[in-house]
Amino acid sequence: MNSQRNVAFLHHDHNRCIDSALSTAKRLCEERGVRLTPLREQVLNLVWQSHKPLGAYAILEALANQPGAKPRRQAPPTVYRALEFLQEHGLVHRINSLNAFIGCPKPRDQHQSHFLICRECATAVEIFDEPISAAIHAAAAAARFGEEGAFVEITGLCPNCQPR
Repeated sequence: MNSQRNVAFLHHDHNRCIDSALSTAKRLCEERGVRLTPLREQVLNLVWQSHKPLGAYAILEALANQPGAKPRRQAPPTVYRALEFLQEHGLVHRINSLNAFIGCPKPRDQHQSHFLICRECATAVEIFDEPISAAIHAAAAAARFGEEGAFVEITGLCPNCQPR
């Protein structure tokens, strides 16, 4: 497993997470010849504000409450299109069980999404574990199943929320 996977559970300079995610997104979009519009960048920034998954309507609310926000609210389809773009380019993942989104710390690497989700504080951490992915691929192949994607979501208590 990647040793960086638990950073969300540790006290750290979260601004570095945000800055890194935004600069990586800008470079990635430039390399791919796609546009990181101001709205897409705002949505990505909001998703990265914490390591807690954020739903589309929470993003809408946050956009409306940002300093300098236009009096007219964004329409839900606009935010969903921005999230689709960010997902398509690996910048965010959707956590299906929560119908929410979280930033991807490794958008350049093609990978399956596996998450540890704390049921107490709602922090979610993406884990990168090749043996888990290999086991899923093997099980699908053994069943002659045409796998299109796999998402593992593990709920429990993070180190900060476990009883001492």
